[in-house]
Amino acid sequence: MRKLTLFLFIAVLLAGCDENTAVQTVDWYKAHDTERKDMIAKCKSSPGELAASPNCINAQQAQNEKDLSRRGYLKLPPVNSSKQGE
Repeated sequence: MRKLTLFLFIAVLLAGCDENTAVQTVDWYKAHDTERKDMIAKCKSSPGELAASPNCINAQQAQNEKDLSRRGYLKLPPVNSSKQGE
């Protein structure tokens, strides 16, 4: 039982060390084309692990916004969920 507890503790400890990269904002990814493209490629290569990570979401959002601005669409403000019930 003691070995199982130790194993589980180490597994949880190592799982917490999975991603040490800083989370970048959408605006940062919009300003850094190479990093945005690299992050999107990394996210697509391992979607099960990374698709829901903040950096993948922010990089994809930045790409979507850049694509829409090139097409002439206006950027809509974010929806405020607290005002939806009014």
